[in-house]
Amino acid sequence: MSIRFTRVAAVIAGTSLMLASATACSSERDGDSGDGAATGGTDSTATDEAPAADAGDTLVGIAMPTRSLERWNNDGANLETLLGDLGYETSLQYADNKVDQQITQLQNMINQGADILVIASIDGTALGPVLEAAAAEGITVIAYDRLINGTENVDYYATFDNYEVGQLQGQYIIDQLGLEDGEEGPFNLEPFAGSPDDNNAKFFFSGAWDLLLPYVESGVLTVPSGKAPASNDDWTTIGIQSWESARAQSEMDNRLNSFYADGKVDVVLSPNDSLALGIAQSLDSQGYTPGEDWPILTGQDADLANVKNMIAGMQSMTVWKDTRTLGQQVATMIEQIVNGEEVEVNDTETYDNGVKVVPSYLLPPQVVTPDTIEADLVESGFYDAAELGL
Repeated sequence: MSIRFTRVAAVIAGTSLMLASATACSSERDGDSGDGAATGGTDSTATDEAPAADAGDTLVGIAMPTRSLERWNNDGANLETLLGDLGYETSLQYADNKVDQQITQLQNMINQGADILVIASIDGTALGPVLEAAAAEGITVIAYDRLINGTENVDYYATFDNYEVGQLQGQYIIDQLGLEDGEEGPFNLEPFAGSPDDNNAKFFFSGAWDLLLPYVESGVLTVPSGKAPASNDDWTTIGIQSWESARAQSEMDNRLNSFYADGKVDVVLSPNDSLALGIAQSLDSQGYTPGEDWPILTGQDADLANVKNMIAGMQSMTVWKDTRTLGQQVATMIEQIVNGEEVEVNDTETYDNGVKVVPSYLLPPQVVTPDTIEADLVESGFYDAAELGL
């Protein structure tokens, strides 16, 4: 029995996913300003009571944004393998960071008879019409790591605690500079933010900026380029479109050439590894050398090239989101949907897409530094020591 039949039967039974999610609860982060992700104990959103479907009769469409970033290759391949091992038929597509291409791929999956769509969107505001077509076919939609905005036709969201990612980066900077211990600086900071069309980027930036802005306002941290957003709401003014390394490198080149003729940058807040890679290339080309001369440089994703940069002293840390666990969580959610079980979520308050609050499952990120690479990334099997030259 296909999952589509399950969904239609559920509608006839009059059970609503939104009603179920409304009954769930989650505790808010203590002291959260509202920009961050609220987390709490594990909750469940009840799915519709209906006969279970078979994995072999269920087609899962997997839409990933691009092959140009290592993490999306890993995510897509991992999820495809997990679902294949469970007996599901899958269709995995990459869209080359082109919104129209992703929309076409999703429409093709709908035409192929997909029962569930897992979507890591390129532009979280552009998928409303194609998801309306999916809803008309009774297709369940799971937003994967990037929230889909402006539509009621997204059923679940699986991601990491994206606000916490930024908090970890901001706290790392504070700890390394000794700001809580009374170090007065001033220290030269250059902040970067992610792609303006990625909903996650605002959470990454907000998490870090909530911690760093007070030091900017007090003058302990100075931003010679002037590119210091006055508030979290202004984060797009320093956003790097499509998370491109080359654009980050060009932006860093411009800042160094224009504002650092007589000084050195001490800290660069980079929200992810792709931007950090470009920033490191810029620093290298401008004569910075690993060691005391190299600024603190943050990142996220534990991409292979960046972990090697960490070993070489060209990146200070990365926030590791073990995407194997994200794929496993999505696979578990799919199993629960197909089997007519409750779908486990742990956040029903934070991720408002402008039309609805999407029931979400948040996973915890963690900091990796050069000193913990072997324990965190090698011993866990995420990388082989040989890949890293260890």
